[in-house]
Amino acid sequence: MIDVFGSIKALLKVDEICIDNIVFKLHYKATLIILLTCSTIVTLRQYFGDPIDCIVDGVASHVMDTYCWIYGTFTIPNRINGKAGRTMAHPGVSNFEEGVDSVKYHNYYQWVCFVLFFQAMFFYFPRYVWKIWEAGRMKALVFDLNNPFSFESEHKQLLINYFVHNLHSQNFYFIRFFLCEIFNLCNVFLQIYFMDCFLEGEFRTYGLDVFKMTEMNPEDRNDVMSRVFPQVTKCTFNKFGPSGTIQILDGMCILSQNNLNEKIYVFLWFWFWFVAIISVLNFVYRTLVIMVPHFRLFLLRSRIDHFSHKKMKTLTLKFWIGDWFVFYQLAQNVSPVVFRELVSELTKKFEGKDTV
Repeated sequence: MIDVFGSIKALLKVDEICIDNIVFKLHYKATLIILLTCSTIVTLRQYFGDPIDCIVDGVASHVMDTYCWIYGTFTIPNRINGKAGRTMAHPGVSNFEEGVDSVKYHNYYQWVCFVLFFQAMFFYFPRYVWKIWEAGRMKALVFDLNNPFSFESEHKQLLINYFVHNLHSQNFYFIRFFLCEIFNLCNVFLQIYFMDCFLEGEFRTYGLDVFKMTEMNPEDRNDVMSRVFPQVTKCTFNKFGPSGTIQILDGMCILSQNNLNEKIYVFLWFWFWFVAIISVLNFVYRTLVIMVPHFRLFLLRSRIDHFSHKKMKTLTLKFWIGDWFVFYQLAQNVSPVVFRELVSELTKKFEGKDTV
């Protein structure tokens, strides 16, 4: 278990230099870890028993297990509701007539671990793109500024000169970051849609339906989880009899893996919608940053003492959106003392030189 989760644990490491924000981390760090952990747990069959066990007379159990796992099992939707042990053996498992009763096949359980893994990769992709585009700029700017003796070094002047000489030429840096945030926003909604398709339209309201079900009287419940992730299903096996005629053997399968899947997807439903809502709010926030200069001034002032507010206004008037974004990111990576000195020195530089 330590070997399995060792690589996932490495993702918990805190970055020395922050090149994004907490909403970005919800996508490429928190969601990535959750999906990889779920994918790993699903593959650990030895800890949760065999994923499928089938019962049918006249066929070896291991043969039936393999056959039903490969070709899928099914339930009867119109037999989901009823009294187990009276009108049906289990929810969705009962006698049926071909052509009369509809049949719903379940073969997604073969792909759950792979789907979760590839979803994790999609959540990491915007981060991967941003790291390429960012190209270590923030790390080079911060360097050793948090060292108490570093700001008196040559790096101080180099940093001041960087903002002066690159004034109004850093918008592309911000645009790339904004595009990655849009990728994150689109991706989480696409993943919700994809998961809904993967579960044949059941994921869209799955968590909400489960929550409503828990509020109902146990005798009146329509078990949503048994409908989406049935733990007992049917499987039909055809073989030749002694005289060469085709025998149709009707078996019953226990899907122990679905006991885990139903809980994983309840959690993922709530988590995905949480991330989606936070991402939408972040998009609104970013729109305000772009459209409202006074909001940018407010954000920078929140990172400095009130004695430097006037100087911060001078910088905000000089900065375009790209300059402001780089400066704001820098503020997240240095101590308030160093940032205050940087504001003071940079203000003096701009006031002493008319920079267009």
